[in-house]
Amino acid sequence: MASNQRKNQPPQESNSRLIPIVITALIVTIYICTGGKEVAQNVQHKMEMNAEPQIQYDLPARVKDMLQKKEIVGDQLADIKAGISTVEEALHGEKQHSDGSDKPPMSLEEISEFIMMFLHQLHEINSSNKHANYIDIWKAYHDLTVKTLYPWDRDYLQRMPKRRDDDSIFLSVASYRDENCLNTIKEAYAKAKNPEGLFVGLVQQNCDANCRSGVLVGGGMEDVEPDEDCHQAFCESPEGKEHCDAGRVRALHVEEDESLGPYTARYFASKLWMGEQWYMQIDSHMFFLQDWDAISVSMLQAAPSEKPVISHYPPPDTTDLPAKANKPAPRLCGPIFATSDLESQIIRLEGSGNYDKKHLSIPRFAPFTAAGYFVAHSDFLREVPFDPFLPYIFMGEEIIMSSRLWTSGYDIFSPSQSVVSHIYVRRHKPKFWESVHRVFTYGVHNPLQMLVLQRIKYQLGYPEASRDTIRPKSVLTAVEQYSMGKERPLEDFLKIVGLDMTKKEVTYTGWCEEGKPPPGFEKYEHLYELMNE
Repeated sequence: MASNQRKNQPPQESNSRLIPIVITALIVTIYICTGGKEVAQNVQHKMEMNAEPQIQYDLPARVKDMLQKKEIVGDQLADIKAGISTVEEALHGEKQHSDGSDKPPMSLEEISEFIMMFLHQLHEINSSNKHANYIDIWKAYHDLTVKTLYPWDRDYLQRMPKRRDDDSIFLSVASYRDENCLNTIKEAYAKAKNPEGLFVGLVQQNCDANCRSGVLVGGGMEDVEPDEDCHQAFCESPEGKEHCDAGRVRALHVEEDESLGPYTARYFASKLWMGEQWYMQIDSHMFFLQDWDAISVSMLQAAPSEKPVISHYPPPDTTDLPAKANKPAPRLCGPIFATSDLESQIIRLEGSGNYDKKHLSIPRFAPFTAAGYFVAHSDFLREVPFDPFLPYIFMGEEIIMSSRLWTSGYDIFSPSQSVVSHIYVRRHKPKFWESVHRVFTYGVHNPLQMLVLQRIKYQLGYPEASRDTIRPKSVLTAVEQYSMGKERPLEDFLKIVGLDMTKKEVTYTGWCEEGKPPPGFEKYEHLYELMNE
């Protein structure tokens, strides 16, 4: 759809005279409310030139009304500048969002149109600021999100459709210039026991013209053909036409240079959920075991928990899944603190390990969820919604999702058998940070990701990411709306999984590798007594 043009134009002069205090308050108010960056900068510049400027400025009626009511920023400007409160707190104050709305759920068309409008609007802003530094890139995203995406998201969460009780599965698929996307969707339907109950939410991020390869041997890139539209190809195929015609495949078509990273793609994909009973998230380069859908749900139902999540790093694509059907599945146990300066000591998860000698039908407890495969009751989308303020990150999504789920009362388990395999090696294929570099300048993604990762580190209790030390403060906008749950304390989770955020140390806990329940869950030990016999 056509992108929206920015409507804010420099105001015409009038005979109004504004005193400096009012002007100072308006700088932030105008910027947030109207997107009028030029207006705010002009006012600020004139103030700097003269201690008592004669400013002639005709305020838009909407801004005048907000100023009179002290809405948006108002008299909280000083607190915001000092970091005592955030823009989100200024926007909403103490107001709490209710759990529901009298409005009907948003339609798929409404959702798709809004997301695409947001992406096009952001792209227009970014395209006009090619040489922006990482702070300005974040500011552009943050300010537009505060104005548009965040209020929309709060409205969406109040109007979510009711969860159906029909064994339907929503399959979230985020694809970035992936030649395996078509085969993944084909296999998902071909191997499903109940394909009529499978609904795909695809966020396809493709290059349609002037395309470049990934980094090749020697460090160069080359021109390549446009990416295959796997959504269109599937819907035009004999296998896919009936599913698309029945409305079982929902897709957002995102241009390569509008990509905001895998986590944000999954955020958008989650909004394509229309009430399906179960939620499953995968990557776009997967293979499936026959009846993977029914087996995934049966594992959830067999887990000793009222709120289970099944997740692990799937075995590689060379795995013979049918031959492994009665074998123990690999389990994701070991975290590490990243040592690369580019990853800002964020928690990374080591590959899954094959720890068990005996296959059991009851899933074993695990400490973490993996982004490339997890299955859950779809109510988690209401209780632990994806965070719209985490763009541009490649690392960190798994630890923040694991901790938020656990503190919200969800128990994490490893699958009792592997139902999908994963293509891990994709050398020389395009990566989303390369698109970031093409939109802006080479090398800007690394500091940009480190800036955004502060939000995750703050939530996890890294001492260097306290509210007092984080810069800019806008990194924490609305963080309370997308943070830890209230069912269990974060301290208990970190202790169980062996993480010390202050010392940056990992303590070996042993329970995951040994296949035992974690501390505090000893009442389930009898279920796993035969594991290592």
